[in-house]
Amino acid sequence: MASTGAIGTVLSMRNSIEGAEYVRVTNLPELRSPVLIVAFEGWNDAGDAASSTVHHLIDRWNGDRFADIDPEEFFDFTALRPTVEIVDGAERELHWPDSSLYACQLADAPFDAIVMLGVEPQMKWRTFANQILLTARALGAEMIVTLGALLSDVPHTRPTQVLGTAYDEATALKLGLEPSNYEGPTGIVGVLHAQARDMGFTAASLWAAVPAYVPGAASPKASLALVERLTQMLDVSVYTTDLEIASVAYERQITELVSEDSETLEFVEELEAHYDDEAKMRDSEGDLMEEVEQFLRDLPES
Repeated sequence: MASTGAIGTVLSMRNSIEGAEYVRVTNLPELRSPVLIVAFEGWNDAGDAASSTVHHLIDRWNGDRFADIDPEEFFDFTALRPTVEIVDGAERELHWPDSSLYACQLADAPFDAIVMLGVEPQMKWRTFANQILLTARALGAEMIVTLGALLSDVPHTRPTQVLGTAYDEATALKLGLEPSNYEGPTGIVGVLHAQARDMGFTAASLWAAVPAYVPGAASPKASLALVERLTQMLDVSVYTTDLEIASVAYERQITELVSEDSETLEFVEELEAHYDDEAKMRDSEGDLMEEVEQFLRDLPES
């Protein structure tokens, strides 16, 4: 029988990752060659599409939260303040910017998944990205997929466009994606990809286009498109009936709102005509790539 000291040593090893001193681990799971799937709330999450996709995957894959990143080193709390919540009508809870990792065991695939939902930090991006990648590598991950969404001049009545890019031509060819040739400003996603490549990870990114004329509305349609493109790329399945129902309701509600304003209705009809013309001529992924690149160039400086 192991001594108390030996048990303590084993528990300590299972609850820490070498070099990832800001990752607070509950218990490291045992996973099979997991894929790391990451989304960040904020500027690259139009219509809450990327974060909703991650929430859907965590829910449908029975994700088990096993770690989070301590926000103290990475956030300016005067810019992104913690919030207070009253629980059960009496007790106050303080909520900090949350970047959490979930372990998902996939019964119908030869691999598992690490799913992360985070908030883009204000400071120490290289260290922050390193915390994520060291955790993923400690669990055997060799591939990372980031999810994003941007506002674009696309009609809500047509299929959601999803751009898939990879950071090297071999990966792009293998996964059926576009090679990324973007140059210019970038966010935490770009930093994460650069460090992932340097550490030997395979890196890919999926971006969904959300109609710019409904910027405040959550888009289950874009989330559904991201889920479908991701699961197709990884050759794995996930239940989507609830997203499909929500997408139909979303399209109907937006159509009703648009019909109440003649100028918006005319604008949407122009977008539909342009979309249909582009579909007849060629695949519109090239146009979406240009919009993603312009979106990154227009990143706020603070």
